[in-house]
Amino acid sequence: MLNSDELRLFLAVMREGNMLAAARRIGVDHSTVARRLTNMEATLGARLFDRSPRGVTPTPAAFALVSHAERIESELLAAMSSVAGRDREVEGTVRLATPEAFASHLIAPRVAALRERHPRLTLELASESKAASLSRREAEIAVMLKPPPKGRFVTRKLADYRLGLYASKAYLEREGRPSLRADLSRHVFVSYIEELAGFAEMIALDQLLPGAAIVFRASSSAAQHAAVAAGMGLGVLHVFAAAEDERLVQIFPESMEVWRSYWLVMHADLQRLPRVRAAADFLDEVMRGVRERL
Repeated sequence: MLNSDELRLFLAVMREGNMLAAARRIGVDHSTVARRLTNMEATLGARLFDRSPRGVTPTPAAFALVSHAERIESELLAAMSSVAGRDREVEGTVRLATPEAFASHLIAPRVAALRERHPRLTLELASESKAASLSRREAEIAVMLKPPPKGRFVTRKLADYRLGLYASKAYLEREGRPSLRADLSRHVFVSYIEELAGFAEMIALDQLLPGAAIVFRASSSAAQHAAVAAGMGLGVLHVFAAAEDERLVQIFPESMEVWRSYWLVMHADLQRLPRVRAAADFLDEVMRGVRERL
C-alpha cells in the first residue's frame, strides 16, 4: 500500500523532472528519493520512471498514477485547510501567474485590499509572458489568454479587453500623424519577440498590420510600452494601461483595436481550498471594478 509521503515524493519527481531537484524540494537526500521510488515500483509492480544521466522520464504507469496522486494530495490539503479554518482565518500562500500587464496595472495596485481582508494570506504574483504549468503546481491560479486545451482544470472567462495602436506625442510631432491607414506604411513599429511570446494572442500587430516595419522587439509588454512612450515607433498596447499615460496618443481608435480575453484557470483539485477561493474571489472583484476601462 502506498502512503502519502511516497505519493508526495512521486509528485515532486514528476514536477521537477529529476530526482536531485525533487530531493531539494521535499527536504531529503537524493538516495532517499531513489530508494523510495524503487520501493514504490516494487509495490505497484510497474516501473514509474526510466532513469538516465540526464534525469528521469515518466513511463505510462507514472502518467496513469499522477492524476490519482494529485487528487489525494489535494484532498489532504483541503482537509488540513478545513480543520485549520475552524479556528483560524484564511491563511497561507497562493501563487497567481498572470500576463505582465494584468499583474502590474490591474492586480498590484489593488492588492492592499486583499491584505486588509485576509492579513494571513500571502499573494505571490508571477507576471510572465509564458503560460504557467498548473499541473506541475507552478501556480495555484493562472490568468491566461486562452483556456488550456486539456487537463483537470476549472476555467472561466474573467473579462474581455482591448489592444490599440499607440504612438507618443513626441513621435507624432517628429514623424507626422497618419491620417489614413495607408499612411502607416511610412512608420516604424515596436512588437514582441515572437518565439518568446507564450501565447500567439499576444502578438496583435501581425493581425492589424501584416508586414509592418518593426525596429524594436521585446518579450515584455512593459518594455514595449516604454519604448513607444519614448518615441521609438508605433506599437499595439493594452488600452487600460496606455490610457493612463499622458505621453501616448491612440491612432485610429475605432478601426485599429483588437479584442482579447482573460481566463481564470485553477486546478480542479485546489478550487475548494479557502486560500485559493479567497484569491479567486479577489480577482472577480477586481474585474468587476475595472471592466469598463478594459
